[in-house]
Amino acid sequence: MLDKFKKYEERLEELTSLLSDPDVLSNPVKLKDVAKEHNTVEAIIKVYHGYQGTLEAILEAKSIVDENEDAELVEMAQLEITEQQNKLPALEERLKLFLVPKDPNDSKNAMVEIRAGTGGDEAGLFAGEIFRMYTRFAERNGWKIDILSSNPQGIGGFKEIISMIQGKDVYGRMKFEGGVHRVQRVPQTEQSGRVHTSAVTVAVLPEADEVDFAIDAKDLKIDVYRSSGPGGQSVNTTDSAVRITHIPTGVIVTCQDEKSQHKNKAKALRVLRSRLLDAKMEEENKKLAANRRKMVSTGDRSAKIRTYNFPQGRMTDHRINLTLYRLHEIMDGDLRELIEKLSTEEKNILLKESES
Repeated sequence: MLDKFKKYEERLEELTSLLSDPDVLSNPVKLKDVAKEHNTVEAIIKVYHGYQGTLEAILEAKSIVDENEDAELVEMAQLEITEQQNKLPALEERLKLFLVPKDPNDSKNAMVEIRAGTGGDEAGLFAGEIFRMYTRFAERNGWKIDILSSNPQGIGGFKEIISMIQGKDVYGRMKFEGGVHRVQRVPQTEQSGRVHTSAVTVAVLPEADEVDFAIDAKDLKIDVYRSSGPGGQSVNTTDSAVRITHIPTGVIVTCQDEKSQHKNKAKALRVLRSRLLDAKMEEENKKLAANRRKMVSTGDRSAKIRTYNFPQGRMTDHRINLTLYRLHEIMDGDLRELIEKLSTEEKNILLKESES
C-alpha cells in the first residue's frame, strides 16, 4: 500500500513546479485546477508522512528497549511504543480511504429535485421544509442556490421545486440525499392531534456541462406558452414559459419562473442536460449492479432513506442505521455529521470492492 503513495510525492513535486510555471499563472482556469489538485495531494502526503513518522518513532523506541538496561528509560520507551501503536489503525484507515477511486462527478454542482409524495398538503409543506434545510446547508458551506423551477401550493410549501446548488464538491456531498424522506408528525391541519406519516422524494443529479452531454438541436421540440402564476401585477402577459421535449428519450422539462422566455429556456436546458446525464449514469450503474455492492448514494430512488420523527425529535437514516436526537438542528441545515458518516460508509464499501 505504501508504495502507491510514492507516486503522490512525485505528483506533488510536479504540481509545485506548475504553480510557478508562467503558462499556468497566465491561465486562471488552469491555475485554479492545478491549485485544487495541489491542495488535495498535499493533504494526502501530510497523512502519509504522519504515518511514516509514527512507524519511525516505534522503531526508535524499540531500539531503546533492546539496547538499554536503564529500567526507567526502558519503561518510558515502552510507553512511547504503546502510544504510537495506538495511532496506527486510524492513520492506516485514512490512507486506505485515499486510495478509493474518486467519482469524477463529485466536484460538480448538483441539481436537486424535491417533490411532494404521499400525504397531500402536509407532504407539500414538508417539501418546503426540506428545501429550506438544503438552503441552510448550502449557506453553511458557502454554496449558491438557484431555483430553476417551482410549483408552490396554496397553503405553503411546494408540490415540486427544482434548484441548482453551486460550489465546491456539491454533488459529492449532496448525492446522499436522493431517495424518499418520510416525516412523522401532527400536521397543522390535523384537529385531533393524531400523528400522520407523509413523504417527500428527492433526486440529486450532477450538473451536466455541454462537454458531458451534447444535445442536438434537431432532437428538441420547444413550445412556449403563457405561464400560470399568482394574480396581480406578476401575471405574465407574454408567452414566456418554456416546455422542452427531448424527442429521442421523451424527457420533458418545463420552466416558467422567469419573466424572460430566454432565461426560462436556458434554465430548462440545464435541467434537461442534467436529467439526460443522470439517465446515462443510471444505465451504467445497472450494468455494474451484478458485480458491485449497493452504494449508499446510488440506491433506488423509491427506497425510504430517512425518517424525521417530530414528536420524538429524532432523525433516522435507514441506510446506515444512524439515529440522531437533534432534529431541530438538522432541519436548520446542520447535516455535516450525517453526510460525513454516509460518505465514510460509501468509501468503505468501495474499498472492500477494490480489495476483493
